[in-house]
Amino acid sequence: MYSTDGQQLRKTALYDMHIAAKAKMVTFAGYNMPLHYSTGIMHEHKHSRDAASLFDVSHMGQIILSGSGIGAALEKLLPIDLQSMPIYQQQYGVMTNLEGGIVDALVVTRWAEDTYFLVVNAARKEEDLSHLSNHLPGFTVEYMGDQTLMALQGPKAAAGDERALANSR
Repeated sequence: MYSTDGQQLRKTALYDMHIAAKAKMVTFAGYNMPLHYSTGIMHEHKHSRDAASLFDVSHMGQIILSGSGIGAALEKLLPIDLQSMPIYQQQYGVMTNLEGGIVDALVVTRWAEDTYFLVVNAARKEEDLSHLSNHLPGFTVEYMGDQTLMALQGPKAAAGDERALANSR
């Protein structure tokens, strides 16, 4: 399958599952992604608002940053107090350029003392990876291009109740 500009569309690892579930597929950020399933957008929206729904967000960019002192170096690009962030805590933020302009919005998670995990927007991931690599010399910047990423959203998501997901499609 190709996009309107002739580029071959990428697929997430869950593509076949989306097709089997009769998802309406659309082009998004160079990927063939599900827009909704046969139950319809309103049912899915209501279920997410009342219970919990699982979303394939594997098209998003996943980047691991590590090395001694990475927190202080990364704070020059993310206006967040990363060094005080507890392990496994995450925060929504923005990545900035040297003039303070916004490069992208992202979620940052502190995985260890000197390791951070970023989830960046699909349409900006190549630019974000380049920006990080250029401004964090001497640190490990690892792009996780072959990883699946799922987002569980809704008021019952934290409960871990499998029944909350049972009717999500």
